[in-house]
Amino acid sequence: MRLYPAVDILGGSAVRLLQGDYGAKRVYDEDPLSAARGWTEQGASFLHVVDLDGARSGEPVNLAQLSRITGALDVSVQYGGGLRSLEAVDDALSAGARRVILGTAAFTQPDLLREALAAHGPERVLVSVDVRGGRVATAGWTRASDIGPEVALEQLQAAGVRRFVFTNVDRDGMLQGPDLEEVRRAAAGVRGGCLLYSGGIGALADLEALARLHEPGLAGVIVGKALYERRFTIAQAEAALSA
Repeated sequence: MRLYPAVDILGGSAVRLLQGDYGAKRVYDEDPLSAARGWTEQGASFLHVVDLDGARSGEPVNLAQLSRITGALDVSVQYGGGLRSLEAVDDALSAGARRVILGTAAFTQPDLLREALAAHGPERVLVSVDVRGGRVATAGWTRASDIGPEVALEQLQAAGVRRFVFTNVDRDGMLQGPDLEEVRRAAAGVRGGCLLYSGGIGALADLEALARLHEPGLAGVIVGKALYERRFTIAQAEAALSA
C-alpha cells in the first residue's frame, strides 16, 4: 500500500479540519508548498492535495498553489476540491496534477463524470466517497445524501470508475483509528480497481492493522494530522504499510 500525505488548503494555508468542520480548523503551515516540501524531503513520492476553498465554493480556488507544488517538487499529486466542470478538471491536470478527484460532481453530474472518464481515462480520474453517519456526504462534506457507501461504490463502478478515495468524515482529524470492518467492506466492494482510505489514522498501529486486512482493493492510505503532529514519520508509515 502507498502512503499519501495530505495537504489541505484553506485560505492560502495548509490546514486540517476536525470532522470536516470548516469552523474547527488548525493551521499547520502558512505555505502549502512548504508543507508539501516537508513531506517530500522525508521521502514521500505521492501527495493528496485538497482545495477546501474550492470544495465549499464549487469551483477551484487554489490551482496556483497546485502549480507551485508540482512545479517545485518531484512528486505525484492527486488533487480535488471544487472540480465540477470538465474545464476545471482540465485546468487541474494542466496545473500539474497527475490525477484528479471528483466528489460532489460524481454524484450530481453523471454527464461530467462520463466526460472526464472518456477524456482522461479511469487511471487519472478518482471519485471520492465521503461517508458521514453511514451516508455519502457532498458539497465539501456539508450535505448528507440518502446513499450508502456500498451502493455508491457499486453505481460508480457501473459508470466506469476504477479508483476511489474513501473517507470516514466522522473519524477525520480525531486520531482514534479507522473502522476496520468498514474499510474491509468498502475495499472488498471494489472489483478490478483500487481504493485509498482516509480518516482517523492516529498511530502506526492503525496503518499496520490496515495492512493486515490483506484486501487487494485497498491500495493506499491518506494521512494528515498524525503526520503534522509527528506521531510517526513518513519512513515509519511506509514501513508499517509494507509490513
